[in-house]
Amino acid sequence: MCGITGIVNIKHNKPPERGELKKMVAMLYHRGPDDTGFYIDNNVGLAHARLSIIDINGGHQPIHDQNRNTCIIFNGEIFNYIELRNELIKDGITFKTKTDTEVILQLYNKYGTDFVSYLNGQFSIAIWDKNNKRLILARDRVGITPLFYTIEDGRLLFASEIKAILANSKNLPEIDLPALDQLLTFWTPVASNTLFKGIYEVKPGEIMTVEKGNVSSRSYWEWEYPLSKNEYYDVERSEDEIKEELHDKLVEATNIRLRSDVPVAAYLSGGLDSSSLVSLIHHHGNVPLRTFSLSFSDKSLDESGYQNQLIEHLNAEHSSLVCKENDIADNFERTIWHAESTILRSAPTPMMLLSGLVNESGYKVVLTGEGADEVFGGYDIFKEAKIRRFWAKNANSNFRPLLLKKLYPYLDITKSNSRSYLEAFFGVGINNPDVSYFSHLPRWQTTSKSKSFYSDEVSSELGRDPIRTLESSLHADIKNWDPLSQSQYIEAKTLMSKYLLSSQGDRMLMANSVEGRFPFLDHNIIEFANKLSPRLKMKVLDEKYILKKSMARYLPESIIKRNKQPYRAPDIPSFMNHGNYEFVDYLTSDMCIKDYGYFNPEKVSLFMKKVRKGRATGYGDNMAFMAILSTQMLHNQFVESFQENANYFLSKLHNKDSLLKKVVN
Repeated sequence: MCGITGIVNIKHNKPPERGELKKMVAMLYHRGPDDTGFYIDNNVGLAHARLSIIDINGGHQPIHDQNRNTCIIFNGEIFNYIELRNELIKDGITFKTKTDTEVILQLYNKYGTDFVSYLNGQFSIAIWDKNNKRLILARDRVGITPLFYTIEDGRLLFASEIKAILANSKNLPEIDLPALDQLLTFWTPVASNTLFKGIYEVKPGEIMTVEKGNVSSRSYWEWEYPLSKNEYYDVERSEDEIKEELHDKLVEATNIRLRSDVPVAAYLSGGLDSSSLVSLIHHHGNVPLRTFSLSFSDKSLDESGYQNQLIEHLNAEHSSLVCKENDIADNFERTIWHAESTILRSAPTPMMLLSGLVNESGYKVVLTGEGADEVFGGYDIFKEAKIRRFWAKNANSNFRPLLLKKLYPYLDITKSNSRSYLEAFFGVGINNPDVSYFSHLPRWQTTSKSKSFYSDEVSSELGRDPIRTLESSLHADIKNWDPLSQSQYIEAKTLMSKYLLSSQGDRMLMANSVEGRFPFLDHNIIEFANKLSPRLKMKVLDEKYILKKSMARYLPESIIKRNKQPYRAPDIPSFMNHGNYEFVDYLTSDMCIKDYGYFNPEKVSLFMKKVRKGRATGYGDNMAFMAILSTQMLHNQFVESFQENANYFLSKLHNKDSLLKKVVN
């Protein structure tokens, strides 16, 4: 992937200055350290930072059509570009490069803004149509690649990352309090909101047009599910037929994501999803199998045993990064700089370190199993909701809630506390199981506990309930879908799109100039899986049932039948058990907490005493600690001292004395 940025003057026919574009693209250097390019015409300016993957020598951007009437900059990959290119050649269109970028441009010239429906890929695209004086911004269907924008002083500024916008904004950065409140409920702001006031994202599956002084947007793709049982794809097909069709689609989705002019690797966690992906590459791919994994010195978090089983099974060339607790604290400031967000777990940091190992090993592209849980119903939250709905049918039952112990055997549920514990945590909303977000209420309640640390000033400024805001952004048909589909949709539109694919995905990969590819998020796979009945995704409490059936031919039984282990990393212990991390003491000090204004100094002080005594051990405590620390750090880096931090992190980039120096100067 790459980095794109630009400016369009909406009100006046005045071109941006090249120096402005240089400042912006410099902030994206880590996304594209191989090349930069600029374009200025009339009232628009575009800039591109390139990570060379397809057509290494001929892929310099921006790319123009033959008449120089249209111009494109592009971040991402179009995996079906070869097929699209061949079809366009049949229509008499000639190409000057072998890039997927030029294919997009010719599709736009032929189909207009409908070009996006032909693309199978992950992308953020900016096209300047000189004849119509029209700027087109488009983002991929599920939000793998980021794209942000703001409008100020009659100009629209856009970029792959917010820091590029801030580098040229006349407005001082400011944290948006309602968006922060949404994040401390759902793990992410809602809809197009970001944590920065006045800065928004082009939503997944959205295309934006800037033309004749107007800015408009439309959705070109959305997660859709059957409205009745008669619409399920498997009504007239056997389980074996479905299993084989899924297998063939997964082979195709994986193989087209192996298209590259540079070597390709894969992540291996040891779970079903990554093991399936690596097996598909081994049996059907045309590239050497090269894998990378993450392990932890904390054995309760470590999955290396399962990773080693599959490595031996497939005889893969493999590298593993052992992440220690102090590694997380040592690299946390860089994590926040790249995430541009409050985060509620330390999990993004090890992922950033792992992409660093991939880069150091000479790889720019890595395939991952992300998305399978959302698409095939793999999360515990889906099983939990199924039990809770069964409980809701007899809310006074003492037996039904105890089924949750089967799902979470590690919970301390004794006879004396079972009822009160379960009601407090899992019983939220139990009397209203028909709301479309019923499955997520326990999670949102737990996450919201961090809000108890708000300062009085923040509490008084917050208005609308975040859940009401979320409701207004949901699909109009969601109430007519089956409960599992409702849960999958909520998960895909919140946690997956704006946290797993962003703070824990794209940002941690591109921090080290590595592109991630996600076969399970091929829109053909999603559309196929969304048509399947819930029984093929979750059979009783057996998650990802049809995926397991489809992949059983390749995998050891121990991996097929293993209990799901969610990816986690140590939180509080990372900052308290090792080293002397002065930034923790400073950012959580009474003075700093009061100065920044988000949290109550007295409450934070009491909480930090608990943390330092080792008595903050629960899930809620860990989340509160991470929420407070990361929000304070976000403010420090982007609101308090943006330019100083920008200079600092730019100085740390590799090859800073060559291309970057040319860009900045």
